[in-house]
Amino acid sequence: MATLQNIRTKAGLLVAIVIGLSLAAFILGDLLQGGSSMFQRNRLEVGVIDGESIQYPEFQQEVEELGEIFKQNYGQSQLDDNTWAQVRDQAWQRKIAEIVMGETYEDLGIEVSSDELFDMLQGSNPHQIVRQIFSNPETGQFDRNAVVSFLKNLETGMVAPDQRAYWLNIEQQIVEERTQGKYTNMVAQGLYVTGDQAEASATAGSKSVNFDYIALPHSSVADEDITITDKDLRDYYNANKEDYESEASRRIEYITYPVEPSEKDFAEAEEWINDIKADFEETDNTIQFVDTNSDIAFVDEWNKKDDLPEAIGTWIFDEGAEVGAVYGPYKESETFTLAKLYKSEMMPDSVEARHILLQYNTQAEAFAAQQLADSLKTMIENGADFAELARTNSADQGSAINGGELGWFQRGQMVKPFENAAFNNTTDSVTVVASQFGIHLIQTTDRGDLSRQVQVAYLTRIVVPSTRTYQNVYSKASQFAGENTTSEAFNAAVSEQGLTKRVANVGENDRAIVGLESARPLIRAAYEAKVNDILTNNQDSRIFELGDNFVIAVLASATEEGIAPFDNVKARVELAVTKEKKAELLIEKAATALNENADLAGAAALDTDVQNAGPVNFNSFSVPGMGVEPAVIGTVTTLEVDEVSEPIAGNNGVYVVMPTSVNEGVGVDVAAEKMRLAQTNTYRVGAEVFNVHRNSVEIEDKRAKFY
Repeated sequence: MATLQNIRTKAGLLVAIVIGLSLAAFILGDLLQGGSSMFQRNRLEVGVIDGESIQYPEFQQEVEELGEIFKQNYGQSQLDDNTWAQVRDQAWQRKIAEIVMGETYEDLGIEVSSDELFDMLQGSNPHQIVRQIFSNPETGQFDRNAVVSFLKNLETGMVAPDQRAYWLNIEQQIVEERTQGKYTNMVAQGLYVTGDQAEASATAGSKSVNFDYIALPHSSVADEDITITDKDLRDYYNANKEDYESEASRRIEYITYPVEPSEKDFAEAEEWINDIKADFEETDNTIQFVDTNSDIAFVDEWNKKDDLPEAIGTWIFDEGAEVGAVYGPYKESETFTLAKLYKSEMMPDSVEARHILLQYNTQAEAFAAQQLADSLKTMIENGADFAELARTNSADQGSAINGGELGWFQRGQMVKPFENAAFNNTTDSVTVVASQFGIHLIQTTDRGDLSRQVQVAYLTRIVVPSTRTYQNVYSKASQFAGENTTSEAFNAAVSEQGLTKRVANVGENDRAIVGLESARPLIRAAYEAKVNDILTNNQDSRIFELGDNFVIAVLASATEEGIAPFDNVKARVELAVTKEKKAELLIEKAATALNENADLAGAAALDTDVQNAGPVNFNSFSVPGMGVEPAVIGTVTTLEVDEVSEPIAGNNGVYVVMPTSVNEGVGVDVAAEKMRLAQTNTYRVGAEVFNVHRNSVEIEDKRAKFY
């Protein structure tokens, strides 16, 4: 059914933004290992949102439904692990929104009536998703009759179950969007901007200041010139604990035993490619031979000399290699390759062409499109105007308006079937060819200068670790794991053997560690272990096989959600206190100089120069030459010309500023500023209102137990 195909192809991008993706890689057997008690409600709890328990079976069903919708959306039969992770995240966010906002909507009486839904689906101003799905492909106009027909089929059971679920999800998204829109509009109406606010904002934005200043950077104070006690650090930490709030995290220290090809693996790969060279030279079916024997499939492309590897280009164009000749084998990194000159022709560098595109959605439509293409080709060959036929028949509206003209293009700019037809055509001949976009009638109207171009068939053998190599590396990892079963032994052995210890800080729901493939099992293990434990996988082994690495790891430290312990953030606290102590010294130094001089002339006594900056206004983000210094901006925009400030503690040092000129601005448009502020408030409501509600409730995310 064409309409359902449109649902997939046209709604894809819009719906995907709202729904997200992912599948569940949860194995029920993991639950069974703990006995029947594992089925108690708390053991199946994926999370708690505002006191409401979210159970695994129900949540997993929602995940799978979203996953199936995504598959339909993009025409995929399977989703990879990363995509499933995104689906689970989307399902979780939707669940949070449903619970957190649902009660608010109910209390306020906000809902979407059946009449509203009808209007959004079939009314005079349908929702953009519906409009995009049910638009006429030829005219681009919304087809209300197509909506009615589809919904009737939906009611009478003429729509497949998966397609029905897909459509109902679209309806759900439309309703949720309208409900949220009502609420945010209601809140936005309460954010009134007064005339005084608008005038103050407009004035602040129009008034600009140029100023002189002296800068005393923190780096000008040596570390040994300040004294920091443990009490200083703890006092600062206790006074600024909110700065050290953190999510739960684990610090993993680990070593890797990478599985890489051995010398014997390289020798065997080289022997294999030498043995096959004669057959490669003799075969009459080069493409099939490459696709059957090479680790990299044949690439259908034409190249000039400069497009080829230097050695291959020299062999063909300078040394006179003939078609059928084979070069190599040659070694590049972890590959051995044979290169065969497959074709050599004089071809244009570029062509000028025009086309007519006929699109289809069903097999019947494809047959009809092919029939029409053949008919149009005959008409053109009999003298019909190509441009006029393109304007009335082509689905490519961008070129149709210009009679199908595409202009000049080189190889690589069009899809391969289209490119081959355009470059192989003689001037003014018409070819019918199919691509993923539909059926094309292509006429090459001009050809560029001819040059020699070649096709090279590469037969490549990628050197991979053999089973023997895997076993040898695993044996080394196994020996280390067996001999070092405590963190103390682990660290001592790493030091004694000169191994490289790596560190990763991971969150509970993280899925990746840089440099390790499919690291989720290692991360889960870290959250199931105690500090200083050697981590074990679900088979109780201390060796994790992650891609091409065997990994042995220890849990070095654990941080729970909330205020991070002092010892965990001591280094950060020390940096802050160091900055504060240096600022105190510099402020005292600057104040002394200011007491002796009414202007900035005392800069010489401070071993610094007077600099100038500007213009800046109250809304400026940074100061030219100074960087992000909001305290400086806030101070200098309030001073009079030639008024010297008190020392200012900034991000990078201590500053003293003096305005040299002020531009008050003219023609301040208070009404325009009032409108701008109102629009800004509206945008902020849409972006922030959900976060405000979300932060007002307690949310416990336990998904890491299951995924």
